[in-house]
Amino acid sequence: MKTDVGKHRRLPSWMRMRMPGGDHYMEVKELVQKHHLHTICSSGNCPNIGECWGAGTATFMILGDVCTRSCKFCAVKTGRPEPVDEEEPRRLAESIKTMGIRHAVITSVDRDDLPDKGAGFWARTIHTLKRELPGLTMEALIPDFDAEPQLVGKVIAAGPEVISHNLETVERLTPQIRSRAKYKRSLEVVRMVSRSDIISKSGIMLGLGETEEEVLQAMDDLLGAGCEVFTLGQYLQPTMKHMPVKDYIPPGKFEEYREIGLQKGFRAIESSPLVRSSYHAEKHVHLK
Repeated sequence: MKTDVGKHRRLPSWMRMRMPGGDHYMEVKELVQKHHLHTICSSGNCPNIGECWGAGTATFMILGDVCTRSCKFCAVKTGRPEPVDEEEPRRLAESIKTMGIRHAVITSVDRDDLPDKGAGFWARTIHTLKRELPGLTMEALIPDFDAEPQLVGKVIAAGPEVISHNLETVERLTPQIRSRAKYKRSLEVVRMVSRSDIISKSGIMLGLGETEEEVLQAMDDLLGAGCEVFTLGQYLQPTMKHMPVKDYIPPGKFEEYREIGLQKGFRAIESSPLVRSSYHAEKHVHLK
C-alpha cells in the first residue's frame, strides 16, 4: 500500500511565511538563550515565530524540552526528561519582566515520569509569576494530567485567567496521532476548567484527513464540555517521521468554520491556516 510518508508537498500560496527577523525578534531570541528557557515557538516549529517574537512576545514551555509522549504531529523532542529545574520559575519571571509583556502564555511538555505529572510545578510557576509580576495575565496551555481531578485542580486553584487544553484532532483520528492521550479524556479536562471561573479554551488542527462532519462534531463536543474559546489551524508536518499532511485547507474554509462556530455558541474563535493555539491569546483574557 502506498503512503504519503517520505514525500514533500508543495505549500500553497496562502501558507507562505516570511523569515523571522528584526531587532525585537533577536532580543527575544537572545533573552531565551541567556536564561536557558524553552519556548514552544522554537521547539514546536511554530510558523508564527517571526510575527510573535518580532512583537516581543513568546509562549514559554516549562518542565524542560523533552516530552514523555511521542505524538505523531508534534515536533517537541521525546524521551527521558532531565530532573525538574527548580530555578525555572524564577528565571521565567525575570525574562517576562525584561520583555515587558503584560500577557504570558505558558505551556509544558508531558511529564508522565513525575508522581504528580508536573501539576505541582505548574501551580508553583503560576504563583511565582503572579507574585513577581503584579498585573500580569496568563494563559496556561496544559497537558491532560490523565484527567485526574486533583492534578487539574492544582492548576485551576493557581488562578491563571485562561486554561487551554487542546483536543488536537477529531475523535476518529485521535488514536493515530496522539500518544496516550484520549479524545474523551481531553474533553473531561476542558469540562473541569469550564466548571471554574477560568476561561476554558481548546483547539484542533485541520488537514489530517478529517471530514467536515467530524469537525462540526468536535465543535459540538467541546461546547458540550463548556469550552468558550476555540482555535483552528492548518497542520504542518514537522519532519518526515511525523504524520503527513492529507489536505491543505483554504482560508475560505477556515472562515466558514469560524462563522459556524460562533453561531454554535463559542465566545471567541481564531481560525485561519497559520493559527496556533496561543495565537492572539491576549484577546481572550477579558471574556469574563
